[in-house]
Amino acid sequence: MSFTRPRPVFVITHEFYPKRGGIATFTEEIALAGAALGHTLEIWAQRADPAQEKNWPFPVRRLPLAGTHNLSCRLKIITWLIRERRRLRHAIVYLPEPGPMLALMALLPVHSFLPPRLVLTFHGSEILRFHADPVTRWLARRLIRHAYRISTLTHYTKNLLCARFPEAASKTFLTPGALRADFAVRRHPGTAASGKVIVLTVGRLHPRKGQLLALQALQALPAELAARVEYWIVGNAVKPAYERTLREAAAARPGLSVHFLGALSDDELDRVYAQADIFALTSIDHGHSVEGFGLVYLEASAHGLPVVAHRVGGVAEAVVDGETGFLTSPHHPSELTVAFGLLIKDPALRARMGDAGRDWARRNTWNRAAELLFRPDESLLEETVSP
Repeated sequence: MSFTRPRPVFVITHEFYPKRGGIATFTEEIALAGAALGHTLEIWAQRADPAQEKNWPFPVRRLPLAGTHNLSCRLKIITWLIRERRRLRHAIVYLPEPGPMLALMALLPVHSFLPPRLVLTFHGSEILRFHADPVTRWLARRLIRHAYRISTLTHYTKNLLCARFPEAASKTFLTPGALRADFAVRRHPGTAASGKVIVLTVGRLHPRKGQLLALQALQALPAELAARVEYWIVGNAVKPAYERTLREAAAARPGLSVHFLGALSDDELDRVYAQADIFALTSIDHGHSVEGFGLVYLEASAHGLPVVAHRVGGVAEAVVDGETGFLTSPHHPSELTVAFGLLIKDPALRARMGDAGRDWARRNTWNRAAELLFRPDESLLEETVSP
């Protein structure tokens, strides 16, 4: 009797729990799905407070990384890649974000240090950053050629990657985003007691996330309509100057009630979602930073909230215009005000879009994405072993 033994999977990342954000969620959920499918995984992640660690179904090796893309972090990952090269030689090595990709680029000249079975996931902004610098562009091309499997979350990101790096075209496929595994079963009690329509934004305070544009669009509503609204902004301040700009803009037009809630825990965020009526995240392209997808749009839809967003990047693959929310042009702010006005005045429209969003948000699963990333084939399996 013979059997095949799949190779172990090493996931190397700066973006893992307790870090927050779409890429961290993606990495965590892919790892959990891979383990549920029977893969033997080991995670190499940034350092974290041991008191915050979860009970994972796989070992998590916390490297002495600050979780940035700076030279110090790259050198530490390079050291571990070299130290563990014999183990990695017989495994699938999965890099789900740009930090470890930059580190591995430094090892490209020494072929014996490269893991032979390399899987990459691109999210959007890193494609533009890699392509903008001639040296990094050349190294990224070599890394892509070495990889045997590449994924993106959206058609937008796939097209962007293949346009900038054509060598990726023959090996790139979609691993669409999905809800967190523990998210879909949650139930939410009650609604806000204020009697006002709550517009909620969740995302780090950064110009690319477009909180200022949503604020200005709400402030442009007729006075009697703006008086019926509260705008709640959830997120930590990545750019302190941008937060000051937001607060100054909110104070300049007191007719609209604006609340800055800061960073919230998952349980606190659930309670805020439960009170909200409309979700808004009006991202824009900002330099080399783009919205490749946005898992937060799916989370808002799963909570039954209609979504107001800009038609940029891969957002159109997370929000169905006219069905689960409204997509507007970032270059026509009046469209944003109109979309908000329609939803604020029409509870039935909010309910209809919210119901459609719940169904839409559950269409994909992480298990399917993990199957595609780590699926066995003749190039992935150890030789057949006979007892």
